[in-house]
Amino acid sequence: MSRYAVIGGGPAGLYFAALAKSLDPTREITVWERNAADDTFGFGVVFSDETLDGIAAADPVIAAAMEAEFARWSDIDIHYRGRVETSGGHGFAAISRMRLLQIMQQRCLDLGVDVRFQSVAPTAAELSAEYDLVVAADGVNSLTRTAFADVFQPSLDPRTCRYMWLGTDRVFEAFTFIIAETPYGPMQVHAYPFSRERSTFIVEMTERTWAAACLADEPRTDESSTDECGPARMTELLADHLGGHKLITNNSKWLRFTTVRNKTWRHNNIVLLGDAAHTAHFSIGSGTKLAMEDALALAANIQRHNDIATALERYEADRRPVVQSTQRAAQASLEWFETIEHAVDKAPEQFAFNLLTRSRRVTYDNLRQRDPAYVSRLDTWFGDGNPPLFQPYALGDARLRNRIVSAPITLDVAVDGVPGDVEFAHLAGKALGGSGLVLSGRTAVSPEGRKSPGCTGLYSSGQVKAWRRITDFVHEHTGSLIGVQLSHASRDLTLPVEEIAADFARAARNAVAAGFDVIELQAGHGNLLSVHLSPLTSPHINREFPLQVLDSVLDGVRGELPVIVRISAVDWAPGGTTIEESVATAAAFVAAGAAAIDVSSGEVVPHEKPLYGRSYQTPFAERIRADVGAPTIAVGGISSADDANSIVLAGRADLVAIGHAQLHDPSWPLHAAAALDYAGEGAFWPAMHRAGSGRPPSAGRARPQLSLWDKEDSLHRRWRTNG
Repeated sequence: MSRYAVIGGGPAGLYFAALAKSLDPTREITVWERNAADDTFGFGVVFSDETLDGIAAADPVIAAAMEAEFARWSDIDIHYRGRVETSGGHGFAAISRMRLLQIMQQRCLDLGVDVRFQSVAPTAAELSAEYDLVVAADGVNSLTRTAFADVFQPSLDPRTCRYMWLGTDRVFEAFTFIIAETPYGPMQVHAYPFSRERSTFIVEMTERTWAAACLADEPRTDESSTDECGPARMTELLADHLGGHKLITNNSKWLRFTTVRNKTWRHNNIVLLGDAAHTAHFSIGSGTKLAMEDALALAANIQRHNDIATALERYEADRRPVVQSTQRAAQASLEWFETIEHAVDKAPEQFAFNLLTRSRRVTYDNLRQRDPAYVSRLDTWFGDGNPPLFQPYALGDARLRNRIVSAPITLDVAVDGVPGDVEFAHLAGKALGGSGLVLSGRTAVSPEGRKSPGCTGLYSSGQVKAWRRITDFVHEHTGSLIGVQLSHASRDLTLPVEEIAADFARAARNAVAAGFDVIELQAGHGNLLSVHLSPLTSPHINREFPLQVLDSVLDGVRGELPVIVRISAVDWAPGGTTIEESVATAAAFVAAGAAAIDVSSGEVVPHEKPLYGRSYQTPFAERIRADVGAPTIAVGGISSADDANSIVLAGRADLVAIGHAQLHDPSWPLHAAAALDYAGEGAFWPAMHRAGSGRPPSAGRARPQLSLWDKEDSLHRRWRTNG
């Protein structure tokens, strides 16, 4: 007979105990819970339809009991500046946390699990010696994790916003985001119904807004006790959204969210479960979901493998990728709310879409499948009703056919700086592929400015002639514009700015003569201008040097070409450039005459890969666009038209730079247009490719079934409770 000990009687611990016991009734399972059976904190918990499918398959008894209590809805409402923007087809269900625990407690009782309430568990070390398995489901402040910190190697990341978990007797009709712009700063509410009488009502705000709103009149800073400033003050400030209803407390405190990560979740026969192992910000509604999915995976692997060590290894291998993906989405979401002050100047249509797509899990294409009418309205608001990616864009006097930029990629095969057939084929292929703007790779402004002998240049007549051959082809045979990235690869801070500026001015004049439509000034990635802008490579940030170079380039083009500037927004290294410093740098470039900022990051000093995952540089482009009020180009990790459409429509950037994706598929823009069934002017099909402009038959995808409104509800409410 196997003996299992479970520390913690929350959803993770109870669900695991019930599943493990139902799979093998001979198991002796004991759960210790320090609170009473009827104690609970919080209000409602929310699940997606996908998670509920897994719960139903694992334990139909628990699933049926939950189903009888659910409030269901399919809409998301966003209240912003007197408007309500609604997106449908999402599919959610919520239940009172108390009822969820009662259902699981009863299931454990029926199965014969020994649940000991108001009991402090022995230590995990003590239990480990007596039991075959110790499941530590002891929450975000896990004592087990702390006791074996040298093994689990936890990383605790306390965030900056303040939030308070409240309830209300106002029953919302959908998952509701409220953005209230108060005299103290913006506040956001995450609200959703969980019964016929109640809704969850989480209030969140930045530290600055919280201090201004709560401490100005009633200076209270103790987070460990109920803060009457919170509910009373929030009722006053959010009265318009409560509609006369009251806020309800339940051990409600002002808190800061902590993201928990661990290098491993297992130690001998001890395993972490739920919040003890990992947390994900409440704004994506995944806390209880992750905990219950953990329990399901652990129970399944223990059933599948006789050896506990193997079962725990497989459990972590199965769950870690899913958890990491969720945490990446949660990280993007929580950072969006932490910086909401920089987003509240958008129009309601764009703000709502920006909020919906903040985690990158909900996207343009995703919403187009769930609620076609909603996305159609957005497309019409944004432009002419066609996909945002294929709307035209004016960059200075240059008119781009679409919002796609072929990112500069250095080939390093030139001879004496002269671009040859390889550069011709590379750039011509990108232009034939349909990009609005094609940028050359790093192009030196002097022989000394080359990073390698194979670097192209723009400092001799022979180079100008060779470039002209390429630009003439692009202009004659494609619908693209073509630009050149001017750079100097030295990292020598002592080089005289007058000499360097003169080299850049000459290259700019040559760019005009070579027939380029746009110039990009490389001031990122550790090149000469970049090292003046990073505290890791310069004694202080010296904007005067690159600004003088920009001024010389603008003099060189005499207004004939727009000049954009590429920067590394952050260095991804301790003590490096911050986004606030880069906002100031971008503002200085724009004030000096830059037409746009091309926002990249890193490559100034060696650094580790950023945490954020795909499209991790886009938030920096959005921040610069919002704070500086200038056009930006988003760089990095954009692999699909869905990514790109989401970025442009959300106002995160005006243009998107496609790099590696277009190396794999030079005709990426045209294929994206075909996949979107778009055949307008934004997609220029060269004569030799027009026969393939239709959508290939294999491109169709089955659409997921959508959650629909309850058509039997005579009141046409957008959620329902069963039972």
